[in-house]
Amino acid sequence: MADGASSSAVHDIRRDLAAAYRLIALEGMDDGIYTHVSARLPDGPGGEKRFLLNPYGLRFDEVTASNLVTIDDSGAVIDDPYGAGVNAAGFTIHSAVHMARHDAACVLHTHTVAGVAVSSVREGLLSLNQWSAQFHDRIAFHDYEGIALDLAERERIVADLGDRQVMLLRNHGTLLLGRSVAEAVKLALNLERSCKAQVAALGMGLTPLEIPADVAEHTARQYQSAYDGIELRGKPDPEWAAHLRRLERHAPDFRA
Repeated sequence: MADGASSSAVHDIRRDLAAAYRLIALEGMDDGIYTHVSARLPDGPGGEKRFLLNPYGLRFDEVTASNLVTIDDSGAVIDDPYGAGVNAAGFTIHSAVHMARHDAACVLHTHTVAGVAVSSVREGLLSLNQWSAQFHDRIAFHDYEGIALDLAERERIVADLGDRQVMLLRNHGTLLLGRSVAEAVKLALNLERSCKAQVAALGMGLTPLEIPADVAEHTARQYQSAYDGIELRGKPDPEWAAHLRRLERHAPDFRA
């Protein structure tokens, strides 16, 4: 046992979180040294809440399993192999969610061009295709308050998020919650495709054709059933396994 949990469990969380950073980078969804993906660790020996975050100053394609920073829910650094601490804005958003939503094993935040574009229009994401139908009536919204350095904003983020897994941070970007790192990444990739498709479709100058609400809801439930099978019933996750194989070819040092 290590830090109140098996070293194998902690190793797997570190590996998956490092994989998340690398996949976001491979997909071109990173933003320099900014934005974050965090993962909840098992509680410490004294019951303290802990989670992992990327070292401040590293690009996503430089993150590895061993250089992730361990912090507690007050922002105190517990372990910092790289020695640069973490981004304060990252702590504000991610700690808010982890402290309030114990079902969130992973919190993923991006600033992509498509995601920021969709977050910057009043209508948000429209159900224009199968990808976006996954998120039908399942997106929360939080109004922009400036760079997230004010700890008081945490309560408002949590209140706006409610029990949803997906949030558009108005004029800012996207926020995804996963019951595992794998689920958060898959949601983020699908949301990004949805936003790109919407920007492309509306940019054609033709009439957008939205999926009827009942069909969109049916589609969203189909997606949810598949995700629940993996997260709640322990079914294999071939999509995540495929992502890890991709990394073994293109960025094998993520495990280091």
